[in-house]
Amino acid sequence: MNFEKLISTILNTNSHLQQSAVKAVNTHITLRNWLIGFYIVEYKQNGDDRAIYGTKLLFHLANHLATKNLKNVNERELRNFRTFYKTYNYFSKNLATFPLYSLIASNLYNLPIWGSLTPELQNANNQDDEHYFTNALMKISYTHLVELIKIKETNKRRFYELLTIKNTLSVRELERQIATLTYERMGLSQNTELAFAELEAKLTPANPTDAIKSVYFFDFLDLPNTHLIEESDLEEALIDHLEKFILELGNGFCFEARQKRMLIDDEYYFVDLVFYHRILKCHILIDLKIDKFKHEHLSQLNSYVGYYKDQVKQADDNVPVGILLCTKKGKKMVEYALAGMEKKLFVSKYLLQLPAKEMLESFITNELRKL
Repeated sequence: MNFEKLISTILNTNSHLQQSAVKAVNTHITLRNWLIGFYIVEYKQNGDDRAIYGTKLLFHLANHLATKNLKNVNERELRNFRTFYKTYNYFSKNLATFPLYSLIASNLYNLPIWGSLTPELQNANNQDDEHYFTNALMKISYTHLVELIKIKETNKRRFYELLTIKNTLSVRELERQIATLTYERMGLSQNTELAFAELEAKLTPANPTDAIKSVYFFDFLDLPNTHLIEESDLEEALIDHLEKFILELGNGFCFEARQKRMLIDDEYYFVDLVFYHRILKCHILIDLKIDKFKHEHLSQLNSYVGYYKDQVKQADDNVPVGILLCTKKGKKMVEYALAGMEKKLFVSKYLLQLPAKEMLESFITNELRKL
């Protein structure tokens, strides 16, 4: 095989797959990009004239493909195709399950270097991967996969694949879940199946319980001397990092005010942070504390929620919700303090630094088998 043969093979594969792209754009383009990645890796290892192009292979390849009317495939995308193939190399064992396989099989098997995968890539295949192939290729778009191949840790990447497949996440929502360390958060749970079910509910919350997390990570603040921080400093830092803060809060939160003033019995009180939830259609009041949970904190927040219900809530709004954020919470004390109250108050813990993550291999493997 030489460079011209490489060009011809890529163009033929592109032609075959794009003819059917109207009916199945996502799947065909995903397969096309994987195959191009495969061709590049195989050529890099065994091409007759590969030494001529050396480290500039992708640059020359992109330029030559552009002259053949494949102008939307640039050097950066070729690099992504190569990474995509290396990350999902086990697809090679499952191509026969793909509907268009017969159209491209002749191209593949006529390649002199077909089947010359390195031992490392050959050993990466296993039975779970074979069962997983159809779901991954059919239900995850290539745009999603571009984000997923950035994750080097296999188990972590599998977690986000699983989350995308089961909940049909948009690319933006996938980016949100990765950015807010959903995988690491799952590692904190002693019951990963329950935590995963709760996570799925939070993607499109139907009630306040779905929308509120038990633990929030504020590591993005990167605060020095966290043991000396004041509540006003924490609030200021969260506002300074508002975009990341909202990402951490979850889907649907819209910032409305900080230190919102309320006049009750001729005395002014202030709510630390006020949000409106566009999905739940209600105000969410957040009270920040720099110490562990105390029952008097909850009483104060309950007063604020009552004020909003009486003075601010519109006729088409749902009942406002309060979240008390503290550094530590005792399960029983919170349970007793909340007893008898309506389900409108929540106590959550926040962490300024990430704990060591736990592996979720057994859970993820079991979930993949269920698909």
